[in-house]
Amino acid sequence: MAMNSVIPILLRRMRTPLVVLIVAYSIATVGFTLIPGVDDEGNPWTMSFFEAFYVVSYTGSTIGFGEVPYAFSNGQRLWTIVSIYLTVFSWLYSVGTIISLIQDHAFRHLLSRVQLQRSLKGFTDPFYIVCGYGDTGKLLVRALLRRGMRAVVIDQHPEAIDLLRIKDMGVHVPGFTVDAEIPENLLAAGLRHPCCEGVLAVTGNAHANLKVAITVKLLNPSSWVFCRASNEENANNMLSFGTDLVVSPEKDFARRLLLSIREPDTHKVYDWLTAIPDTPLPDRPEPPRGHWIICGFEQLGRATYQALKDEGVDVTVITPDTRQPGVPGSSISGKGTEAVTLQQAGIERASALLAVTRDDADNLSILMTARALNPNLYLGFLQNRLHNRALFQAVDAELPVQTSFLTASRFLSVINAPLLPEFLVAAEKQGNAWNETLTEKIQGVIGDMTPATWHLTFNASETSAVALAHRLGEPVTLRQLCRDPHHWSDTLKALPLMLRRDGENTLLPDLDTRIEPDDELLVCGTSRARRQMIWTLNHRNALRYVQTGEQRPDGLVWRWLARRRAAPADVGDQG
Repeated sequence: MAMNSVIPILLRRMRTPLVVLIVAYSIATVGFTLIPGVDDEGNPWTMSFFEAFYVVSYTGSTIGFGEVPYAFSNGQRLWTIVSIYLTVFSWLYSVGTIISLIQDHAFRHLLSRVQLQRSLKGFTDPFYIVCGYGDTGKLLVRALLRRGMRAVVIDQHPEAIDLLRIKDMGVHVPGFTVDAEIPENLLAAGLRHPCCEGVLAVTGNAHANLKVAITVKLLNPSSWVFCRASNEENANNMLSFGTDLVVSPEKDFARRLLLSIREPDTHKVYDWLTAIPDTPLPDRPEPPRGHWIICGFEQLGRATYQALKDEGVDVTVITPDTRQPGVPGSSISGKGTEAVTLQQAGIERASALLAVTRDDADNLSILMTARALNPNLYLGFLQNRLHNRALFQAVDAELPVQTSFLTASRFLSVINAPLLPEFLVAAEKQGNAWNETLTEKIQGVIGDMTPATWHLTFNASETSAVALAHRLGEPVTLRQLCRDPHHWSDTLKALPLMLRRDGENTLLPDLDTRIEPDDELLVCGTSRARRQMIWTLNHRNALRYVQTGEQRPDGLVWRWLARRRAAPADVGDQG
């Protein structure tokens, strides 16, 4: 459809230049056939139409010049001069029209749609549409590709898409400059494509994310849609029409901060299982309960202040505008970058400080000034842009906050393991002591890297080998699934977290539990363990090996070779 609309526009815009070129070449060609010359014997001659068109073709296109088949007369040379200027100016006009067409915003937008549709034709793997290629979008695309999935990126800022195109992702990631708020653009990006798993709306515009969520739920209700919200009202609006996951990173951080104060081990479980896999396991000191100072009262500052106050923590706010709605009456006017402002807030007696302004330079200045005034402070900060990471790492604060990282990790945790949110809610209800034991188990199995989480559904389409074993009446246990499919005596670095059967959830199921058809399982472990477990679940010989510890020939050729090897032994036994 898009290609059909590109061609008429191209022809319409090029109609006049083509007419000018045709007329110019026709005049020059006819002129050469009418002006007489002299052959090599002094006899008069005139060019044929073929000879005339040949001369005009290489002369008008500035490829070269030659007087063929005979030397030109003065009249022919004069006409050659006229033809050169006539055709060259016609070409300049035509090329200028092509350049202006290419630079035309509407035409480039149409070409982007055509390229997008062509790219999607070759997609046979599951993919997600990522709306917005800022810091969060970059994290999501990298993580999806690492999981073997594909991504299509749309962003209305050309510089973001240009950055995507020059980046080496290992596989092609289509990226196009279109507005995600327009439903036709989402359809062109593959919203109804059979391999489209869902849409991740992480633009910097809350209204655009809301519009994306509405579009997805109306045009493809079966597709997942995850959105980033700017505030509670925006989040409630998204949830009201069935958005699958809404993340407000500011509110999420405030909740996690409270959890780390109340139940530090419960927070560890949440932190580890929702982190991006295969990164160093975070080992952060527990936040204190004493006097807190918050520098900055935007969204993150407001959410954190309210959470700490609800917990009964003493908090002082520093903000440049103390007259804005919702600012506590005891707030101090300033940025917090000045020593005098921090001293007014009681920096000497404070236990913790959060620098959460929207300017990374100000946040860095606040941290350095605060540490100089009180070296024992527990420091936290908001990192607005990922490219400033090295600077904040040099400060070595106890509590880094990256809203893009929080959003991406929440999205990915649900994509990887849909049962994870339910498990985290259930784990929190178990209390801190239960979660302390769980953290020891996770660390004992995984080591010092953050675990990957994955979700398994035991049916014929996702775990074909297990489905076959069930039909043959062969029991399959969790312990067997956690064995290495290459070394039977070794155990995979994986820990079953929750088993769902007939709507009932069992936390940390016993490894001797038998798997039943349609069971669902949530597992955490290393990425390598995930790949090995999935291999076992879908290959009959690998499953038989972890069940029995015996390698049996599989396939016609291997069974024939096994019989050949066994034949001499059988003969010897008979003798």
